[in-house]
Amino acid sequence: MDKIYIRDLALRCIIGVYPEERREKQDVVINIVLECDHSAAAKSDQLADAVDYKSIKKEVIKLVEASEFKLIEKLADRIADTCLQNPKVRRATVTVDKPAALRFARSVAVEVTRSR
Repeated sequence: MDKIYIRDLALRCIIGVYPEERREKQDVVINIVLECDHSAAAKSDQLADAVDYKSIKKEVIKLVEASEFKLIEKLADRIADTCLQNPKVRRATVTVDKPAALRFARSVAVEVTRSR
């Protein structure tokens, strides 16, 4: 299976269970792996035959910036669902990092993989 990587997408959203986490948007860093078949795009060199990762990125940004989830698990799951809206994407692996979630740790991350 071929893959597309969207790396280190830095966004802000309301995320967390504690009242102090829900007052202001926090940073999250998102990494996405899209699994699909690139053979038609490789032959034609046409965007119509490829996964339009720019449009997927825009949908992810729209979702994340408007979200107010309590758990990064839920956020990661919804991002994966958004990626799978593209019929050419067969599997999506999403990692959501929440920097500074734990003292003395660079971040806490959750990774989910969803398939059609």
